[in-house]
Amino acid sequence: MSVAPFFSAIAVAVLLGSGTARAATSGSFDILSMNVAGLPAILQSNDVPGDKATNAGTIGSDFAKYGYDVINVQEDFNYHAYIYATDNHTYRTATSGGAGIGSGLNTLANFDWIDFTRIGWNKCSDASGSDCLTPKGFTLMRVKVDSGVYVDMYNIHADAGTESGDETARNANLQQVADYIDTWSIGNAVIVFGDTNSRYTRTADDIGIFASQNGLTDAWIQLERGGVVPTVESVCDNPSTTNDCETVDKVFYRGNSILGINATYFNYESTKFVQADGDILSDHNPITVVFSWAESNSLRQSDFWGGPHGTWFSDLTTLSSRSKPKASLLTFRGGSRLDSVGLTLTDGTAFVHGGTGGTQAQLSLGASEYWTTAVLCQGQKSGETRNFYIKATTSSGNMLTAGTATSDCATFSAPAGWQIVGFVGQDGDEMDQLAFIFAPQ
Repeated sequence: MSVAPFFSAIAVAVLLGSGTARAATSGSFDILSMNVAGLPAILQSNDVPGDKATNAGTIGSDFAKYGYDVINVQEDFNYHAYIYATDNHTYRTATSGGAGIGSGLNTLANFDWIDFTRIGWNKCSDASGSDCLTPKGFTLMRVKVDSGVYVDMYNIHADAGTESGDETARNANLQQVADYIDTWSIGNAVIVFGDTNSRYTRTADDIGIFASQNGLTDAWIQLERGGVVPTVESVCDNPSTTNDCETVDKVFYRGNSILGINATYFNYESTKFVQADGDILSDHNPITVVFSWAESNSLRQSDFWGGPHGTWFSDLTTLSSRSKPKASLLTFRGGSRLDSVGLTLTDGTAFVHGGTGGTQAQLSLGASEYWTTAVLCQGQKSGETRNFYIKATTSSGNMLTAGTATSDCATFSAPAGWQIVGFVGQDGDEMDQLAFIFAPQ
């Protein structure tokens, strides 16, 4: 067993101030997806009357008025500043640029997030438009709904058009997102919402890939069609006064072994987003979904510490198939920084993440001893934030440490009657990002 190093006064203050109290174990939130028709007016009118800058300001005012918890926008190009000038959401992505430069994808939210990433399409088509002239694609962010409650939210704008080249490109776009989810959202709750430019009747697109490959549910299919996928095209008016018709703007979702998520309400918000004279603000009907959420009684998660680098990993899939998991052996490696973390369950299942550098330290737990508290310290290495140090404390007061403490630390404690049994995060040769998985004792 290694001995914990001396902590500076700053570190102690940080540790004492980093509580892990949870605000709630269940709740609800709503999301909105809206293509805001932000291409330059000189290039594309979008068949929307009025001045685009004025319309963008109205859209921003409506975002503030209705206060949706998470808003994904597409085609947010040259009038982005007008939307943000009248909106009041606390958290908002920075624009990636106007048409021809940026993707037009942005998010406005009442919740904070981590690990925001923009990804461009591997394939595009100009068969019936100019999709290749601007770097469209998708984004991912891990939205923090509550303490330890995270949902991977994707914003998407797929290739447009109905020519065979467009459908080939769009099929590749959707496949790219599905494959990305399989790599970067393993074990996570996921919501994909945006402009797919697809309908179920465009069978070459394979919009059903999110259900078949990723286990996602289409909120419109669930709530408005009783689970029945349409085989006959039904195009919506704009503004739409019914939810029976199908738009290319869609919402897909799934929960995970930590977080149950269920769509409880779906609506085309068309009548909320109109000009003063009743004209439309966009050539797309905005869509909203309300979700209820509840934490599991068998597995839960801490917040994250460290930086969004390395490769994503999760022990959740394995842990969800275990009955009453318990750690019997902790194994850490560290030197100047934290190289790896690992634990072995009583059934022999072993989790190891990170590299092979540093010095190994181990702690065996007794039959009635549980890992209940962890301290992580982070710092900068080569311009990236990494975890430099870990200290584990058990229910019997035994401790195990690895790495080198910094002044930027946080304490993660399992809820009363729970224990630490696994990890989620990102790693490489060292530990970049880390969170802990809890299970009942």
